Parts: sequence; structure tokens; C-alpha cells
Amino acid sequence: MALITAAVLLILGLASAPVTADPVGESPTARLEHLADLSRRSEQASEALHAAGMDLDAKIAAQQEAEARAVAADEALGAARAEIARFKPTVDKLARAHYRGARTNRLFAVMVSDSPQQLLDQMVLLDVLGEQTTREVEGFRAATAAASEAAVAAQHAADEARAAAEQAQQLRDDLQRKQDELEQQIEAVLKAFEALSDEEKAALAGTPFPPGLDEETVLQHLVPGANSGALRAALSRIGSPYVWGATGPNQFDCSGLMVWAYQQVGKSLPRSSQAQAQGGIPVSRENLQPGDLVIFYDDASHVGMYVGDGNMVHASTFGVPVKVQSVDSFPFHSARRY
Repeated sequence: MALITAAVLLILGLASAPVTADPVGESPTARLEHLADLSRRSEQASEALHAAGMDLDAKIAAQQEAEARAVAADEALGAARAEIARFKPTVDKLARAHYRGARTNRLFAVMVSDSPQQLLDQMVLLDVLGEQTTREVEGFRAATAAASEAAVAAQHAADEARAAAEQAQQLRDDLQRKQDELEQQIEAVLKAFEALSDEEKAALAGTPFPPGLDEETVLQHLVPGANSGALRAALSRIGSPYVWGATGPNQFDCSGLMVWAYQQVGKSLPRSSQAQAQGGIPVSRENLQPGDLVIFYDDASHVGMYVGDGNMVHASTFGVPVKVQSVDSFPFHSARRY
């Protein structure tokens, strides 16, 4: 969670966008619009950060795998070199014998034998030595070839491990660099929120349900299904505050609420709204069922859970508790079923 909170700004240059003038003294509508703009950009950055954290986790895993391959390759190279060392004495002796002009064939045995028995003994010995030498020479050749391949593999694995480590470190550095910008952005949101009057804060928070709808009504019409438990869990968090990077149980951001609700029924969802928009099964807007995830904005930076009748439960933005709201309140992107 420290990584997630530390990076809420990673992408899109949203964190570096200039903050508009302090709205204190402006009309209530202008102050609310100012806060909405800041909050929207901070939510985009927050969801982008969750995705960046997932990328970093993947890069760290890739680095660990590459380093493990490098270690295994080094061990294989060591084993191949040890095999060369086992055959090398025989090969060295054979090389020295040839250098000195030694003859190790049957004709040479006939020439140096003084009797038929000595000839047989010489030929048997040469046969034995020939087979053994042949085996060891072939073993030496195979070990040398294996060592050459292992050396190439070890170098390749070392290069991969080094590249993976550099990529992971680059992303760590980038996240760290963005942390101060994120804190400044959140500070701007909090400052704009505090500039609101109590009436304006109440207007921003709104009501937990649209007119004519309440939790009992929603649950009465809830069709039993695989995701009804997740929806019940999400509805139980109505009134919980929006907090960047929070995954419950008492405070949430938009994707964090989805993660927590599905955890209650034993399902694991990706951490960011963008990743949630890529998982599960695609669902058309016309075929939405309670418990489906509804994704919003072109960059898939907001997510809610469909409750039926064109409504969803979601953690909207800072200053707005978890609530049920119309799906039409935001620009629709896609929907997924988990």
C-alpha cells in the first residue's frame, strides 16, 4: 500500500498540470467545479498509479526470474567445465604421444612383438586402450561443445538479468520522483474542499441513493447469482469515505471498493480500474447484470458496480462517500463480468 499511495501520480502528466486559481471568494458553483476538476485529475492519477504498481511488481518478478536463470546457467557452465576437466588428462596424454611419434595401431604391434603370444597381448591391450581412448575423446568433444553452449547461455542470462534490474530500478526512480507531485496534487484537492461551506460540502456529498431508491429496495430485487454476494458487500459500505489508494474495509477509492467487495466472496480482482477493464468477460451495456463492473471515461479511470435499473454503487471522488448513483452520471467506457 505504501507503493500505491506513494505513486498516485505516475502517468499522463496529470500531476504536473497547473492548478487553477484559488476559488475562495468565487461562487459556490465555481468552487464546486474547481474541486471536481482537481478531484477528477487526482483520481485519474491514482488509478494510473495502481496500474504502475502492478507493472513494477511484474518487472520485479521478471528480474527475479532472470536472475534465477542466470544462476542456473552459471551452474550449467561450471558442470560442463568440470566434465572437460575429467576427460582432459587422457586427451593430453594422447596429444603428447602423437607429438612424440608413438604408434598405436596393430601394425606397430606386429613390428614390436618378439613372439605370437606377445603379439596377441599387444593387440588386446591396443584394442582396450583404443576403445577407452575413443570414448574419452568423444566425451571431451561433447563436454567442450556443451561448455561453449553453456557459456553463451550464461552470458545471455546475465544480460537479461541486468536489463530486467535496470527496468525495475527505472520504474522505482520514476515512482519516487512522482511522489512529491502527488502530494502537492492531493494538497490542492484538500485545500479546495476546505474552502467549501458546510452547505456546499453537503451538496457535494449528495444522498446515498437516487430518489425513490434505498438499500432494501435494491436487495429485494437482487437476483441471486455468482456476484450477488460481491454486490451485497459493496452496498454494505455505503457512506464510507473516498480515500486515494484505500481498499477498505472502512474507506475506499473506486477500484479499491471493487477489489474489497469481490474479496468477500473469494475472488481476486486486479488493483486498477484500467486492469479491471481488461479482465473478466466483456459485457454489453444492454446486458448488464447486478455485480458487473462498469468502467467509465476514455482512459478507463473510474469503475463502479452495477446494481440494476441503470444504477451502480461506487466510490465516486474525494468528499463524496460510497453511494448508489445513475450509470449515466459518467461517460460509459465498457463493462466486465467476473
